[in-house]
Amino acid sequence: MDERVTVISNPTVSVRLTSTLSSFEVNRRFNRGITIAEFKSKLELVIGCPAASMDLQLFSTSDKFLQNLDDNEALLGSYPVDDDCRIHVIDRSGTLTGAFSDLSKVEKYEISEEAYQKRADSLRNFKKNMKVGQFNEENMAKREEAHVQKEEEEKAALASIAVGKRCQVQVAGQPTKIGTVMFVGTTDFKPGYWVGVKYDEPLGKNDGSVNGKQYFKCEPKYGAFVKPLSVTVGDFPEEDYGLDEM
Repeated sequence: MDERVTVISNPTVSVRLTSTLSSFEVNRRFNRGITIAEFKSKLELVIGCPAASMDLQLFSTSDKFLQNLDDNEALLGSYPVDDDCRIHVIDRSGTLTGAFSDLSKVEKYEISEEAYQKRADSLRNFKKNMKVGQFNEENMAKREEAHVQKEEEEKAALASIAVGKRCQVQVAGQPTKIGTVMFVGTTDFKPGYWVGVKYDEPLGKNDGSVNGKQYFKCEPKYGAFVKPLSVTVGDFPEEDYGLDEM
């Protein structure tokens, strides 16, 4: 009687992949019939380093080092690669040392302010010639004039705004709000004149403080700061929601 033993091997193998480029571990399945060179090409899409710069190390399922996969012509299946083995990719392209990603190690070109001022091909010189931005004297003058005019209008509006007065706030794109003036003057968070208002409803943004500085006190979401031109003082009684009605 002729007794023969036939060993059937799975044509694919599932391995764990690690690399010097990342602390993460991924699982992928590969055909045992591909060469190590073809295997590296597939790893390039997974690991992210060039196939030509890879060194491969094979570890057992218990992470014990077995051997290097250093024969590019050999088949993956010719090595003792089993399911759940780990293949570690060592990148020799320079990414590991941060040679191409750490900008602090890149020598930077620097130029003095005086030398830059003399250059005819600089962005600053281009803006000057094209009269763009701050180099457009006419536009800058108009902007300065509009700014001064707005400041004067805000000062005039402040004359009728005083702490304790009832007011109505109208800001473009927002619903009209009713409240009480709690603060009038300049602030640390933005230049210019500001009016602090405690709204009758929680339609504000703060509790009267900004960046840790308290300008007035109120409940959270009841306070806000608006420009004087958005505030109208007058007889604006609190809304009566009919709570006393029977």
